[in-house]
Amino acid sequence: MDNEFRIRITIRTINGFEPLCDFYIGNNKSLALAIIDQLEGSDEVKEHDILQLDFLEIVQGLPLNMKIKYCTLSQLTRNCGLITKEVFKYRNLIE
Repeated sequence: MDNEFRIRITIRTINGFEPLCDFYIGNNKSLALAIIDQLEGSDEVKEHDILQLDFLEIVQGLPLNMKIKYCTLSQLTRNCGLITKEVFKYRNLIE
């Protein structure tokens, strides 16, 4: 079974960070890494950060957190657009 790559968006609540949604990137690690490298945000958590992007590799059904970025709402908007555009290009033009 191939490993899967996902980007999970989580939001800070009174109970801590909780999942909001997942982007399924696919099984192509180089595509997933290329997308992650383009995302806006900070690698360091700040007390006021409420949005988090988790880059996950799913290995034998278990998620491994590869990288975390923290972002603002406006950065999240741009990141969602970028993820959608890159996955669309790969699946329709490259695959």
